[in-house]
Amino acid sequence: MDKLKLTISLFLCILLNGFLACTTPQIVNESFPNVLMISIDDLNDWIGVLGVNPNVKTPNIDRLAQQGFLFTNAHCQAPICGPSRASLFSGLRPSSTGVYGQIKDEDIRKAHPILEEISFLPNYFGDNGYKTLGVGKIFHGHAPKGVFEVSGGRVKGFGPKPRNYFKWSKKGTSTDWGAFPKQDSLMLDNIYAEWAIKELEKDHNLPFFMAVGFIRPHVPWYTPKKWFDLYPKEKISLPKYDPNDYDDLPQIAKEIAHRGMMPTTDWAIKSGEWKNIVQAYLACVSFVDHQVGLVLSALERSRYKDNTIVVLWSDHGYEIGEKGTFGKHTIWSESTRVPLIFKIPGVEGNKKSPYPVELLDIYPTLLDITNLPKNPLNEGKSLLPLINGKAWKGGIAVTTYGINNHSLINQTHRYIRYEDGSEELYDLTNDPSERNNIANTVTSDSIKSTFKEKIPTLNAPWSNKSYNTVNEYFRRTSKTNPETFHLDKNN
Repeated sequence: MDKLKLTISLFLCILLNGFLACTTPQIVNESFPNVLMISIDDLNDWIGVLGVNPNVKTPNIDRLAQQGFLFTNAHCQAPICGPSRASLFSGLRPSSTGVYGQIKDEDIRKAHPILEEISFLPNYFGDNGYKTLGVGKIFHGHAPKGVFEVSGGRVKGFGPKPRNYFKWSKKGTSTDWGAFPKQDSLMLDNIYAEWAIKELEKDHNLPFFMAVGFIRPHVPWYTPKKWFDLYPKEKISLPKYDPNDYDDLPQIAKEIAHRGMMPTTDWAIKSGEWKNIVQAYLACVSFVDHQVGLVLSALERSRYKDNTIVVLWSDHGYEIGEKGTFGKHTIWSESTRVPLIFKIPGVEGNKKSPYPVELLDIYPTLLDITNLPKNPLNEGKSLLPLINGKAWKGGIAVTTYGINNHSLINQTHRYIRYEDGSEELYDLTNDPSERNNIANTVTSDSIKSTFKEKIPTLNAPWSNKSYNTVNEYFRRTSKTNPETFHLDKNN
């Protein structure tokens, strides 16, 4: 019966979306606000305004937050870039499309029937009269063909890289760290920033939607030495780490979190490399913050400064040793929490909200701000009422990793429910680092019941276009052959 309902639902959605695509788009002119979207790869909550890391220096992102609206409890829909970005730009949850793992840009539309007719966020603006531009890493790679009217492309990979790795060369990852190359102009993100600057200096006769995708602090953690010099190792604070943290976890949680190709925290401690890794990650964060600043300064110098919405986000978080290893791929806060900032012309800045929100909300929020027609297929919600200070009932943010593995968070608790029925529950007020699993305590039932109502009821099968080879659990459950995929496995 559920399959029949799903088939009918998908047919109606596709039919409705096809009808909308045939309707006359809204006529826009120069008075409509532009959109500048800045995405950052693998940036966790280590930015100054979130107050998590005491050492980090992000003056440009911090200034944007002070000029705009900061969501301090924002979370991704998946803790790896492929499904996270596919969800954001399609407006659909991974559990609705079966895109639980990595996916090639050109395969997104082939991944599920509902995605065949979906209008990706930039396309939706283009269909409504906007000029669309993009550079760098926007989707998993750059973008599917036809998404941007003007494309600056993306150089493949995450270079530049030296001939020999400095520290870590284990097969299956480009994880490494060190001062390289000699100058910013040799970094790909600087090339993307310069492309965006040139476009902002041009005269555009239509309002534009411009996406700029930066790749640092994605591994390898290489960036010029001057960014390392911002963080003397003797002044670096290490994250908290409990070597017994997994003792109260269900077995499936350990299987999902396993990342055999990545350095472990115990190795980093024993080898003396932990501070070097933290220093390198911080250096890459400050480097990319500077690139953000270059683009924002160009906007301030341009004719578009008073009529451009800016939205900045990261595709997921990143663990720097807190949970026993380094990387994403988990559904705890270190991997799910992300920076999310909106700056809106005419709206008072220096505001923030602790309510849980999702990257999925970006699509409908931008439509609401620009007064474009709503997309009825969007599964997120507009955050504009919250930005405008209207009554807000809060809510729950959901992160999904693999079929029927869901992690839900509100202002006080995180609840995780796995496909085998195993659970985790954390009291964020008394245990913000999510160390003490209280899912099996007597007092937890009423709390868990609130979350269970919000677990997605639709859990689409794994798409045969989506894959995950990070560990045995995902190789088994996704039933994919890694030889059929040719993207960077750590992408």
